[in-house]
Amino acid sequence: MKAKYPIIALFCLLLASCNSAPTLQKYFVENTENKNFIALDLSPSILNIDKTKLSAEQTKALQSFDKMNVLAFKINDKNKAQFEIERTKVNLILKDTKYQQLMKFGSGKEGASVSYVGSDDHINEFVLYGNKKDSGFVVVRILGKDMNPTNIMTLISVLKSSNINLEQLKPLQELLKK
Repeated sequence: MKAKYPIIALFCLLLASCNSAPTLQKYFVENTENKNFIALDLSPSILNIDKTKLSAEQTKALQSFDKMNVLAFKINDKNKAQFEIERTKVNLILKDTKYQQLMKFGSGKEGASVSYVGSDDHINEFVLYGNKKDSGFVVVRILGKDMNPTNIMTLISVLKSSNINLEQLKPLQELLKK
């Protein structure tokens, strides 16, 4: 009889520790195969950068970047109601306190935002979100290790000199055509 109590306590502890709150990672996984979405995973190799020409600071910034996940919803006449539902889900996820908003522009119906997860000097994820009521929306997760604002600015300067492999971006190009 005494053995039941520790098992029940352990079971309750496990249930309490499970976090059922929605996250962007869960949202991406749930919608990767959905026909209304286009999902892409992009690695740093898309940049086609000659690493021998990078400074130490640029190399460090590039090493802090692991990958990008892109999830885009393209609106059409058949999925307008679903678009509103999905856009509401993303907005609710991004209202979680773990996503710290850096900037937002536009209105609630159209616009974009930039958020991050982590502390100011140890950012693990940047989230770019844009939506337009007649086109759809896109969510971009930039994942890395100990990214910081300086690394991001340096990475942007590296992007300017990169030779991006556009083949990996074909699905997004199709989304932008309307």
